[in-house]
Amino acid sequence: MKNAQIELVLLLLCLNLTGCVSLAPWERGILAKPHMAIIQNPVQNKVRAHNYSSREAGAPDNSSGGGGGCGCF
Repeated sequence: MKNAQIELVLLLLCLNLTGCVSLAPWERGILAKPHMAIIQNPVQNKVRAHNYSSREAGAPDNSSGGGGGCGCF
């Protein structure tokens, strides 16, 4: 039982260490720049996802219909 308590304390400690951080206003401005975005160009990403899903035999990705793997829409 003591081992489980130690694991619980370590888990809670790890969760607290990964908590939120307060930022200064000038740091928020740096993080808000476009080159810091996860997806740099969302329109291009959607077009690529549509093209890929329409040409693969798998399930469609954000499109109404799937292709047959031949490049057809």
